[in-house]
Amino acid sequence: MTTRHFHVDGVVQGVGFRPFVYRTAAELGLDGWVANVNGHVEGEVCGPPRAIEEFAARLRTDAPTLARVRRVLLAESNRSAYRRGFEVRHSAPDDAGTAVREVPPDAAICDACLHELNDPRDRRHRYPFINCTDCGPRATIIEDLPYDRVRTTMRRFPLCTACAAEYADPGNRRFHAEPVACPACGPRLAWEDLRGEEALQAAVEAVGAGRIVAVKGLGGYQLVCDATDARAVAELRLRKHRLAKPFAVMVRDVAAAMRLARVGATELDALASPERPVVLLARRPSRAAPPLAPEVHPGLRRVGLFLPTTGLHHLLLDALARPLVVTSGNLSDEPIAVHDSDARATLAGVADGFLTHDRPIRSRYDDSVVQFAGRIRITVRRARGLAPAALPLAAHRPLAGVGAHLKHTVTLAADGRAHLGPHTGDLADLATHDAFLASYDHLRHLTGIEPQVLAHDLHPGYLSTQWARAQPLPRIPVQHHHAHVAACAAEHGVRGPFLGIAYDGLGLGDDGTLWGGELLVATLTGYRRVGRFATAPLPGGDAAVRHPSRTALGHLLGTEALGSPRPSPSLARAFTERLDPGETAAVRAMVARNVNCPRASSAGRLFDAAASLLGLTDRVSYEGEAAVLLEAAAGDEHAVPLAHRVVRVDGVWVYDSAPTLTDLLRRRLDGEPVARLAAAFHLTLAVVTADLAARAVTDGAPRTVCLGGGCFVNRRLLTEVKRRLQAQGLRVLVGGQVPVGDGGISYGQAAVAAARLAGEE
Repeated sequence: MTTRHFHVDGVVQGVGFRPFVYRTAAELGLDGWVANVNGHVEGEVCGPPRAIEEFAARLRTDAPTLARVRRVLLAESNRSAYRRGFEVRHSAPDDAGTAVREVPPDAAICDACLHELNDPRDRRHRYPFINCTDCGPRATIIEDLPYDRVRTTMRRFPLCTACAAEYADPGNRRFHAEPVACPACGPRLAWEDLRGEEALQAAVEAVGAGRIVAVKGLGGYQLVCDATDARAVAELRLRKHRLAKPFAVMVRDVAAAMRLARVGATELDALASPERPVVLLARRPSRAAPPLAPEVHPGLRRVGLFLPTTGLHHLLLDALARPLVVTSGNLSDEPIAVHDSDARATLAGVADGFLTHDRPIRSRYDDSVVQFAGRIRITVRRARGLAPAALPLAAHRPLAGVGAHLKHTVTLAADGRAHLGPHTGDLADLATHDAFLASYDHLRHLTGIEPQVLAHDLHPGYLSTQWARAQPLPRIPVQHHHAHVAACAAEHGVRGPFLGIAYDGLGLGDDGTLWGGELLVATLTGYRRVGRFATAPLPGGDAAVRHPSRTALGHLLGTEALGSPRPSPSLARAFTERLDPGETAAVRAMVARNVNCPRASSAGRLFDAAASLLGLTDRVSYEGEAAVLLEAAAGDEHAVPLAHRVVRVDGVWVYDSAPTLTDLLRRRLDGEPVARLAAAFHLTLAVVTADLAARAVTDGAPRTVCLGGGCFVNRRLLTEVKRRLQAQGLRVLVGGQVPVGDGGISYGQAAVAAARLAGEE
């Protein structure tokens, strides 16, 4: 007989790990104890050495579904024996320690709880807040670690006798399930003066009558309406000030999703996973699928679907028997509402009623969004269910990446791990800035990471940069596109040099100009620019971003002179004659005089120009809208590439886009369909990218390629680029867990800062 102390690191709190340890020890006949300590699990076991070795092995291999075991340590113990049996100890509220702690994400309702929800004989029949050790709220209710009920927002709900018995029973799956509750002792629904089942019925009747209801979800309020009711969806757009951006649709089950969209095996796995993200899927033709209001995803061939995450969502969908729009409870570009009073103030002009409850939400978490290009997973937004689960990062000194401007996130890193916080939104105003600070402070508190260094973007106008500069900490500025490709490299554990390809909207370059179509020979510590897109003016700066027609005019009138003629006035006239003559004249004057016309080498802005030239849109209401419409227009069309040219300028390979736009206009004037030209544009950029990469490799660039930037959310572009690069024998990587767009910038900043600090040491 011997006694050993064990220590387990990883996502091991809030996932049923202590009950699992209890059962494992009991099966092996071991005595001892287990407890949550700070962000890890530890305890002691006493028994035969061989049984203890088996115990340690099972902790690694047989852990609960939601657990992520990173390390199991065994050490000698001063105790020689224990009294017979094994116990689960409560964590002391004053546990102290310096180890980095991991926060468990929320998990969607499990099959066992769903069965009980629908079982009239079960005491939790139709109880919206049903959960167990395998599912339910985690990150959204945790106030502090170690993870015990008294340190969550559930502490205000004392357990009834029946729930307390389950909580204390090692054989019950609610053994030490901290959010455990039932109708007798847990949270209750409310609708005006109604409570419980009556409140739910009132909400069901409101949605069924075509009204908009604000529902208090896991990580914030959600706006819900009938996804088949065109009038209701149009009204939601009007009230929410969301003119065109597609809405997510929640469906009852996988079968309902498959009736609406084409669902592949990888997409099915994501839909049904405990994370329950919104999955962007190809819409089935309307004649073969149940109707959705066109206003749900106007002009697009893909729709975002997700399955119910909570018992409340299941009850709503079961009662209404139709797909529901379930979107963020906010006005466009504002943070999702979390507190009841704020929600009623913010959403008073949007919602016709409020289905709320009395369990407070501690942390703001929007819904995660993913899509797939074949087997490649693309994380569009990392939030509920995914964040703030730790990712690998070779960081030893505590630091933070504070993100950029759009799709903002913050990353805290230490002890070989990075905690990429939830999507905050665009840092455009005080409300979003406050949401960023609240997220940063709470994540810092929970993980125990006190940053000693801050990494930030080069752009001085970003609120995140301004905040970092105001802090009394050392700072590491990180170029925007270096952060994009570094995020990809760090996620995949690339240690040596790589070729980074970063395509996005705009980011400040190290030369003071705006970049966005870049090839970089890089390591995590630095880079050199070896390729780029030709520059073009953005007439009016930010106004051009909102008006693709201005961007198109800038490209037609002022593309960088690289030896190719710009489109002739007669060829461009087919485009300009549909525009406002006064605005066209003003833009011509701005470009000619170089007034408020910053130049940019941006792939994203080239997408905008092409979309406008093809008549798809001249004005956008959200970032990337023109590119989304261009991808949708391309459909499954086959095409031949447009004209293109690559030249060398000051030792850098440059894509001259003037021949491409000239050919686009000429072929459109000749009557070639918009769909074929949209497909041709995508193909052209893939061919150009492969050409630039081949020239860079010939010049000595590495054969490992890391793709980054929001343009690679475009499935068609990503697929074509990856295929052509792989045909050259290159190893091609793209982020999977880390958002490929600006939501991954903070992780890339942290990776660069960690590498530079390690180099200094």
